Amino acid sequence: MKAGDLLELAGRNLRESILRNSLTTAGISIGVASLLTTVALGIGLQELANRHIGQSGLFDTVYVTSMQDGRGGPDDDAEQPKPKQGAAPAKVLDENARQLVSQVPGVSSVDPEVRFMGDVRTGTVTANAPVGGEVTSSTPATSTPEAAPSVTPNAASAPAPDASHATFVAALPMSSRRDEAFENMKGHYFSRATAAEAIVSNRFAKEVDEKTPGSIVGKTITVQFASREPLPGSTSGGFSVVRKNETVTVVGLIESEPFGGMRRISGAGIFVPTAITEGWNVLQTSDFRGVATDADAQKTYPALLVQVATAGKVPEVQEAIKKLGFRTFSILDATKGLRRFFGILDIFLGIFGSLALIVASLAIINTLIMSVLERTREIGIMKAIGASDGDVKTLFFTEAGAMGLVGGFFGVLLGLGIGALINFGTNLYLTQHHESPDQVWSSPWWLVLFVMAFSIGLSFIAGLYPAARAAKLDPVQALRYE
Repeated sequence: MKAGDLLELAGRNLRESILRNSLTTAGISIGVASLLTTVALGIGLQELANRHIGQSGLFDTVYVTSMQDGRGGPDDDAEQPKPKQGAAPAKVLDENARQLVSQVPGVSSVDPEVRFMGDVRTGTVTANAPVGGEVTSSTPATSTPEAAPSVTPNAASAPAPDASHATFVAALPMSSRRDEAFENMKGHYFSRATAAEAIVSNRFAKEVDEKTPGSIVGKTITVQFASREPLPGSTSGGFSVVRKNETVTVVGLIESEPFGGMRRISGAGIFVPTAITEGWNVLQTSDFRGVATDADAQKTYPALLVQVATAGKVPEVQEAIKKLGFRTFSILDATKGLRRFFGILDIFLGIFGSLALIVASLAIINTLIMSVLERTREIGIMKAIGASDGDVKTLFFTEAGAMGLVGGFFGVLLGLGIGALINFGTNLYLTQHHESPDQVWSSPWWLVLFVMAFSIGLSFIAGLYPAARAAKLDPVQALRYE
């Protein structure tokens, strides 16, 4: 039987029982729409999570700490290098280590993590004027109990121009400007890496002025902090601790914590460029390691933030840094379980979405069996004039495939419409609650093709039994059938 005749005959047979065939096709459409909607919802939620984490710059950032820190946490796992008994002392995160890490292939920048407690005043304070005393500490190569810190009171202290506010100050590199916390900020990000500028959190701004927190943008604030100053003539890295004042201009105000609140510096009240904090020589907690031990009191960093050129190179960069003798952690390590969760979620959503399509395939079987019973004499005539069993099977397969194709097409349109309504309703809800609109339902092209192919394939499978039953009919018995 020619293909054109086959298609014409299949189309005529489908049109003769148009109501029954239309209901069966509608069932397929609903099944396809259900499958497309549920799976696309899982994909959309996964993309939403990846998009928000990716915008924070966490996916392409590696967090590096020293082995001698001995801290537990997410970076303390079996894959990390462990110091062996009797081995050389663990490497510290000093400037030499920073330069070493920056030479690893795939690394675009290396910035120290800087976070310290500051006493903040609005207005200008005399630069570097000691306030409340000076603490001097030296750490010679051979420490003695007598080398204790001494406190020297100031003869005079400059009065503060305004009330002081104790808060954490954190440093941000210029690459952090892509974080979503800075997208809708009042004001702007740092104009350059060395600008004496600051971005403050809404929480800190309310401490300064509860009624009009936004008025802090454009004002000058003075940050008072502990600074590490080298001791003249010291050969063992000895240093003195002095209080220092630095003035910056507030250029931005943010509502939410940067990096989704997932980093130690996220909860700071004031953020300044990393480059200027290096010039401030801020005293870090890691600086006391040499004071507490017999080691040289060299300047060290609590952690290094390594920016990788692309997220795909993060695993190999981590491995290279581990071989240098440091601990590493990246958000990709933490999201392994998250990706596994979304993978399982997509599978279950696909299973539940397929149930409606499987039920629709039963309707195809029922429709075609009824067609076989109604057209028994017609099948007998076809065989009597030379139609083979294969021709009869092909005819019923064509009818089943046609219902799957038409049902799949309208099902995809219905699914896309439902997805658009889901996004519209979600964005309407977010807008009413003063949140930024977002897309929670996403249907990639490959999913549409898969759903269409699944619909047609399932329809062919549903047509197996009716087609085989029609092909087995005896032409003599079929002609006698009433």
